[in-house]
Amino acid sequence: MTSSRDPEPRPEPTPDRPTPGPEPFTPPSPAALDARLDSITRQPFRAKFHLRGRDRVTAELKGPATIRWHAYDLIAGRLAPAQPYKDGKQTPYRGHPVFVAQHATGTCCRTCLQRCHGIPKGRDLTRAEHVYVVEVICRWIEREMTGGAR
Repeated sequence: MTSSRDPEPRPEPTPDRPTPGPEPFTPPSPAALDARLDSITRQPFRAKFHLRGRDRVTAELKGPATIRWHAYDLIAGRLAPAQPYKDGKQTPYRGHPVFVAQHATGTCCRTCLQRCHGIPKGRDLTRAEHVYVVEVICRWIEREMTGGAR
C-alpha cells in the first residue's frame, strides 16, 4: 500500500530512455541578445557604465579577439565557480573593459547573473552558460566601441 504522499515511481533509465536532466541552455539569437542588453542597460545603475579613458583605449589596442579571450579567462576564475571568492565584491569597477562590461550587463556576480540572466547561483556555470556570459560582455563592448546601442 502506498500513501498519497509517496512520489510516483520513476521509470528506470535505459539506453533509449536516459535519466531526465535539466533542460540544456540554449543561447539567445543576436537579436534577442541585443534586446536583453537594451533592457538591462535601461536600469539606472547599469546605464551609468560606458567605456571611457584607459578602458576604451585598452579595448581599441587589444582588439575584439584578445578582449574575448580575457573575458573568457576572467569569467572562468571570477564567476564560473559555484561559490566564487568574494562573490558580490570580486569585480572592480574599472581597470579592464571586461570589468566595466560586467557591471553594465549584470554579469558582475552570481546574484546579478541570476537576477538579470536567470542563471542560478550555487553551482558551477556550464560551458554553454560561460560562453553566453562572454557573448553578452563582448556584445556590450562592441556596441560601446561602435557608438552605443543599435
